[in-house]
Amino acid sequence: MGIAVVGAGYWGPNLVRNAQATPGLHLKYLCDLDVDRAERVLGEYSTVRATPSLDDVLADPEVQAVAIATPAATHLTVAMAALEAGKHVLVEKPLAANFTDGRKLVDAADSRGLTLMLDHTFCYTPAVQHLRSLVRGGEIGEVQFIDSVRINLGLVQPDVDVLWDLAPHDLSIFEAILPDHVVPVEVAAHGSDPIGAGQACVAHLTVRLSNDAISHVHVNWLSPTKIRTMVIGGSARTVVWDDLNPSQRLSVYDRGVDLGREQKIISYRSGDMVAPALPEREALRGVMAEFAASITEGRPPLTDGRAGLRVLAVLEAASESLANGGAFVPVQRVESRVS
Repeated sequence: MGIAVVGAGYWGPNLVRNAQATPGLHLKYLCDLDVDRAERVLGEYSTVRATPSLDDVLADPEVQAVAIATPAATHLTVAMAALEAGKHVLVEKPLAANFTDGRKLVDAADSRGLTLMLDHTFCYTPAVQHLRSLVRGGEIGEVQFIDSVRINLGLVQPDVDVLWDLAPHDLSIFEAILPDHVVPVEVAAHGSDPIGAGQACVAHLTVRLSNDAISHVHVNWLSPTKIRTMVIGGSARTVVWDDLNPSQRLSVYDRGVDLGREQKIISYRSGDMVAPALPEREALRGVMAEFAASITEGRPPLTDGRAGLRVLAVLEAASESLANGGAFVPVQRVESRVS
């Protein structure tokens, strides 16, 4: 099917490269207001047309799908125009600048029977795919806690705080791996701006889940060291994901704490650690393949519009909490799509 990429900035070239390499997709356009930049990105892809006109792209009947990599503030306008033109849409995170705009996009896609998908790239890594299988398959038991750290030096954003910049990665992973019955209920956020950037540069997010478990996210633009780890604790096993360790991204521990039901005696379980072998492949290739498959098969993609809307719901609650001294704020509930 014909696809157009809108946006030739930081992420657009990656979408171009992976669209070109995905069976079932034929890249027709790269659309950007800066045509020279678009042409530089295309380079060897001489059969792809560079254009500044979104209207021309959407008017072309050979374009059935659009991948959007423009600033978040433009997502509503660009994605809505594509949906109204009858195009399937893949959009970068976040889905929109706020929950209300995100809901408009989800409703527009639903009413037209079109695919609306989020590029939650981490959800398509082999490590997170394996995590999803372990957690949703019950191999770790009941989820008891999640602790996620995503810190590094920069890039300080001028228009959003560190929560809106980095936490969507972690929240989208939670959304992908947790069982359907375990959802965020309320959120508390604390942050600081020690360099005077005008928004929080360091933040801690606490998400209370519907099974009474706690998930925690630490995001930070100011750390001189880069850390990307997540610990998912279960009643049977605990999994540690270290995204910066290519030789052992996942470690599954058969270790934990058991409480005797009769006399309430605590015992400690110390079993083996297993490091599953995982393939190395580009996650964005998986995003493009899922986008194409969801359209041709007529099914919602793994990271559909509602998944993006649920991430927005947590982020909005976090912003409200941050503005109110870290008090817990309820998270808006987003129902799953009815087939």
